[in-house]
Amino acid sequence: MKLFLDTSVLLAAAGSDRGASRFVFENAREHDWELVSSPYCLAEVEKNIAKIGDDALRHWRNQMQNQFSLVRDSVVLDKPLAFGREKDKPVLITALAGRCDIMLTLDRADFGSFFDQGVYSLRVMTPGMFLRQRLPP
Repeated sequence: MKLFLDTSVLLAAAGSDRGASRFVFENAREHDWELVSSPYCLAEVEKNIAKIGDDALRHWRNQMQNQFSLVRDSVVLDKPLAFGREKDKPVLITALAGRCDIMLTLDRADFGSFFDQGVYSLRVMTPGMFLRQRLPP
């Protein structure tokens, strides 16, 4: 299963040793989850990681950066997409163009409307929602 990680998930996983975002990173191989993100998200992480603190920056650089691959940023799609947030549109389009199964995000304000219906073949959810669906209680 190919999981696209939004900037918010990358930052949360770096910033906290607890929580669903970090769990996804730490257990991806065991569950055969292919983790991907984009250069756009990576640039956003690099711009914001220092705000979280030194421990997050260290964890990001020493343990996380090599645990996912990058898919090329896309800004066009061969299908219509009505989505008002210009700054977040490349994230959604890249996840679709990268043929990801699920996009994980903590950004409920901008992507929450997609949590129930998804976007074409892409399901959109929080890491917590994803784990509740995938792992036994």
